[in-house]
Amino acid sequence: MELRQLRYFVTVVEEANFTRAAARLHLAQPGLSAQIRQLERELGQPLLERGARSVTLTPVGAAVLPHARAALAAVEQVAHTVDEFTGLLRGQVRLGFVSGIAGEDFDLAAVLAAFHTDHPQVGISLSEHTSEEMLDGLRRGDLDIALVGLPGGDLDPGLERDIVLDTAVVAAVAPDSESGRTRITLAELADRRLICLPPGTGIRGVLERACAAAGLVPEIAFEAANPGVLLQLAAHGLGTAVVPELTAPEAAEFGVRTLEITEPRLRGRLALVWRRELTGNPATKVLLGQLRIALTDRR
Repeated sequence: MELRQLRYFVTVVEEANFTRAAARLHLAQPGLSAQIRQLERELGQPLLERGARSVTLTPVGAAVLPHARAALAAVEQVAHTVDEFTGLLRGQVRLGFVSGIAGEDFDLAAVLAAFHTDHPQVGISLSEHTSEEMLDGLRRGDLDIALVGLPGGDLDPGLERDIVLDTAVVAAVAPDSESGRTRITLAELADRRLICLPPGTGIRGVLERACAAAGLVPEIAFEAANPGVLLQLAAHGLGTAVVPELTAPEAAEFGVRTLEITEPRLRGRLALVWRRELTGNPATKVLLGQLRIALTDRR
């Protein structure tokens, strides 16, 4: 019995199909089938039921599967342990981030480029989703690290965070409207046609939680994932945009005025979030450390 045969077996089970498993393993299908048959002969029992369209486990295969996965995980951990001693990192890190964050305000690409230069054997997969989707991904183990907007409330106990940015949430309106006014209450805001980020984003969550606590139901007229689009819509008088605080030059650039939201004041927080248990992948620990340093320097 060889480790590669166990890997082939696990892959076929995960794909439930020899053709897909062969493509994933970069093998010819006849060769993969021959290796699985050889494994079954060595064990003296069939592991897989081969159907016309899918492959399923036999009772023996179901009993063997967790041991096969444990053996592969143990070998991977041995390699990680050796790599830690030699300073060589391998593996894959799965990083998520909210739309619009990877730009001038935070040069995510520069951090990843520096990490790749130091650790070229580590693969990095990137995904861009709403904060809610990424927090769910962290809980499920589909992501290792995520840069998200926090909607408020407590995080899952299995997650840890660093606050990267804590800013006021403001209302943006067309420049020629409500001259002289500088504030708006949450109750007044909820009576307007609002322009907001989509559900699942941090700022949207902050607004919804505040309105729910006050017994208010806001009218959302427009939604967009890019805050710049929200400001453009507000500048044309299509509603009031709910956005992170802007500097005077930023407001002038987009052609809007901002009003402070009061009773209560709202705050948006951007956070680096990761799973508390990072023991399985040393590469994740190293990238997390570099991201924390870069974000701390930025604050």
